[in-house]
Amino acid sequence: MQTEKKIRIVLADDQPFIRNGLRYILDIQSDMQVVGEAATGQEAIDVTLQTVPDMVLMDIRMPDGTGIMATKSIVESLPKTKVILLTTFDVEKYVFDGIRAGAVGYLLKDTDTEEMLTGLRSIYRGATLFNSTTANRALQQILNPDVNLSDQTEKVRLLDTLTARETEVLQLLAYGKRNHEIAQILCITEGTTKTHIHRIIQKLGAKDRTQAVVMGIRMKLVK
Repeated sequence: MQTEKKIRIVLADDQPFIRNGLRYILDIQSDMQVVGEAATGQEAIDVTLQTVPDMVLMDIRMPDGTGIMATKSIVESLPKTKVILLTTFDVEKYVFDGIRAGAVGYLLKDTDTEEMLTGLRSIYRGATLFNSTTANRALQQILNPDVNLSDQTEKVRLLDTLTARETEVLQLLAYGKRNHEIAQILCITEGTTKTHIHRIIQKLGAKDRTQAVVMGIRMKLVK
């Protein structure tokens, strides 16, 4: 019987109790395995290059500089390894710099355990995880650098109101699925599908479903 491939993870944080806590949580998961630890940015780079993990949980602030520099180096050397920023600081500049460096996710250290695990599994499958208002605002600044961050508040609010089902519908629209196909895939009626699409268009402020898909892709809501 074939063993299910585990998500291989490196932990990079200068606080041993944080690493120990994360290792305990992750190692008891049947689909996850911690393959290395680091206490500095350079150690994070070295350990990651040695182990080539699926993902790195990277503290933004490290003793020898920042986790941002390590993130950039790792992403450039190992583009398939996904770096998730881990921090106590919900500060826009840190998030902005991290996203620019190539991070695919952002988690606060006080994030609920189940939420964190769900997020890591989603990232492993190809999603991104920027679920705080600060992270969304920083992401929008990168996607639309000519627009002032303070002008993005309404867009961020609209993004945050998309339900899980609406996000699924938006993803299927991005795949080119028609209304009846979406209804079959999600086991809902075609009328319900149309309602979801109408609400998505309204919440994103799009003109039509095509523009909604384009906006979703640009905002990394869909792939």
